[in-house]
Amino acid sequence: MKYLKVHQSGPLNGKVHIPGAKNSSLALLAAACLADDIVTLEGIPHIDDVRIIEAICRDIGMELKQMGGQVIADPRWIHSAVIDPGKASSYRASYYFAGALISKFGKVTIGFPGGDDFVSRPIDQHIKVFQALGAKVHIYKDHYIVEAAELRGADIYFDTITSGATINAMLAAVRASGMTVLRNAAVDPEVVDTACFLNKLGAKIYGAGTERIRIEGVPYLRGGTHTVIPDRLIAGAFLMAAGLHGGQVTVMDVIPEHLGASLAKLEEIGLHIECGDSHVTAYRSGKLNATRIRAGMYPGFATDLQQPITSLLLQAKGKSIVTDRVYPNRFAHLPQLRRLGANIELRRESAFITGGHPLKGGWVHATDVRAGICLLLAGFSAEGCTHITGIEHIQRGYEDVIGSFRSIGGKLSLEELDAEELLNNAPVV
Repeated sequence: MKYLKVHQSGPLNGKVHIPGAKNSSLALLAAACLADDIVTLEGIPHIDDVRIIEAICRDIGMELKQMGGQVIADPRWIHSAVIDPGKASSYRASYYFAGALISKFGKVTIGFPGGDDFVSRPIDQHIKVFQALGAKVHIYKDHYIVEAAELRGADIYFDTITSGATINAMLAAVRASGMTVLRNAAVDPEVVDTACFLNKLGAKIYGAGTERIRIEGVPYLRGGTHTVIPDRLIAGAFLMAAGLHGGQVTVMDVIPEHLGASLAKLEEIGLHIECGDSHVTAYRSGKLNATRIRAGMYPGFATDLQQPITSLLLQAKGKSIVTDRVYPNRFAHLPQLRRLGANIELRRESAFITGGHPLKGGWVHATDVRAGICLLLAGFSAEGCTHITGIEHIQRGYEDVIGSFRSIGGKLSLEELDAEELLNNAPVV
């Protein structure tokens, strides 16, 4: 069993170069299936989720080559629209293949999406999109089938704001016949990034980044080159690390405007923020303030950052409240933090945090990517050593979590228990 061994660390200082956004990369790799010629994607991170989606692409016939920081995709040889249910269920964004392949093949078979388990990750809005465009959706125990002789443009109003369904609707509508209008659409940077990529290939998408997106269907998409946007969620977590012990961290190669809500909250908590054209610096010179945070859809405070910021708020004396109504079950990190001595109470979709209490190292388990980073930040603050299992979840979203945090002074290492040690010493987590 592999685990991260994290030591209490002093002030974290230094610069970190931020990789391409995971959530954009997964959409872009699926979107490449729509093209009729070779596509080059730059800045795709080397993470487990991307490796899974690359395996799916190879299964259906799309040739992929990695050359330096580029992924070269050749969709001309795609011969299948049947996605392995096992691979589809191992990460959330597998549903993008339904939108990307339905117009070319008329029928797509795919397993239900997996990834982080927050209980409530419905695909009802995706199904609504496909049906509105003229497709039939057949639901089975472990997979579903989307089929349509022809996709036709439609006026679609989302019942709830959803980035995944907005992107999937764009993918399906790009080659549909006629005009599609998406209302109450998500405005996330990843939605805009996907639209920009498709437009470079010849799509006609207007209004991405607003609540109303208009798509004129086209019969053909050429090849092209695109660079993925930087990962605003990884950048946010590193900036939070600066506040743990009074350090100073600069995240490089970012788009500061994408971090607006999280930067405002960090300033409210007591960090100083300095923004440049493509970098942000955070540092702490005084005490931290307790605060209240409500996670929401972009441009609100990202639900993906409510877990890491909880570790920072453990250092702020007073009472803080973190509420997440986007994924109200996304609090599996709280019992793990309590193992380290955190004073946290969960009431429905809110975590009530009494900060300022010392943490003490122990064994904890990461249940998803952001929970793992939350526990890592807590480990830097805790007395002694913290051992984090479930590191495969962290590796789904971070290219080199050890090297990145070491570069700013974090003390951590990858360890492994052999079979005998695991039997005799490993804790129940």
